[in-house]
Amino acid sequence: MNGGGSHGGPVYHGTGEVARGPVGDLPPPPPWRTFTGRGDATRPDDDGGEGDRRVGGVRSVRRTPHPDEVAMVNAALRLRRPLLVTGAPGTGKSSLAYLVARELGLGPVLRWPVTSRTTLRDGLYLYDAIGRVQAAGAGDPDAGIGDYIHLGALGTALLPYGLPRVLLIDELDKGDIDLPNDLLNVFEEGEYDIPELVRHAKHQADVRVLTADRGHTATVSHGSVRCREFPVVIITSNGEREFPPAFLRRCLRLHVRQPGREQLGEMVAVHFGDARGVDIARLIADFLAHRDEVGTVSADQLLNAVHLATSGAYEPDEDWAELLKAIWHPLTEAG
Repeated sequence: MNGGGSHGGPVYHGTGEVARGPVGDLPPPPPWRTFTGRGDATRPDDDGGEGDRRVGGVRSVRRTPHPDEVAMVNAALRLRRPLLVTGAPGTGKSSLAYLVARELGLGPVLRWPVTSRTTLRDGLYLYDAIGRVQAAGAGDPDAGIGDYIHLGALGTALLPYGLPRVLLIDELDKGDIDLPNDLLNVFEEGEYDIPELVRHAKHQADVRVLTADRGHTATVSHGSVRCREFPVVIITSNGEREFPPAFLRRCLRLHVRQPGREQLGEMVAVHFGDARGVDIARLIADFLAHRDEVGTVSADQLLNAVHLATSGAYEPDEDWAELLKAIWHPLTEAG
């Protein structure tokens, strides 16, 4: 077993460490969160460097998570409930999904970015009916219906994996007002149907379809997908609007605070190492002073400044000070 699979202690520690292999087991779910999907879906072995890009690639640096983060992630893992992560833009809400996936060895994060036009079906699957008709008209003998069904991030996360996938539903508050309520049944039942395959089942019960993992396919039986392990669902929100009570009742909630001096220093270290030749402590102090003055600025704006400083193309002069002001533009009005 890797990491903290002990049922009596925390599974997730939030140190930023990368697992040598998948977590051996997870604490048992509550009886009402046990699912019975059949099959053994497969996932890619690694994320192609996406985790390093999102949270940093210097693996010798340990991060210091806030106790609330560790407690709420572990509660979500034990209860098999989505975790709604709120906070100002740029506070690392989305990064939490990658930290969990890397520490527990759960493979690539399945990311579903939400926009004002996003629907539940977008997250579950897409069916290219026009492409199928065109292939049939061209007399393609190898084109089956599965070639024209592509599971989305949510649909892929609900496949019957032996260990849960990590699903990031990013910026749900940007979506249509009905989307949170549309998610309720999927979150409760851990399953969904693909009507096109339900109708096709009388001709072919098992169909191979494309998944959200590039180059991977999965078998869908009788047009229905049901999970074996409920995915680790991280939902982010910038607080642009409130969610309905029925949705909030089914989620755990974590509010991410603005990172302080220590957290910013760790963030710089995991991305840049020791950053020789740059006074990182001074740069962080200037960033914090600027944040106090203008309101919300994000940690990635600090990382932008560190990258420019370590490039060797800039000197600490008046032009550099003006450039920092431009890079560190406020995301919200100062309160």
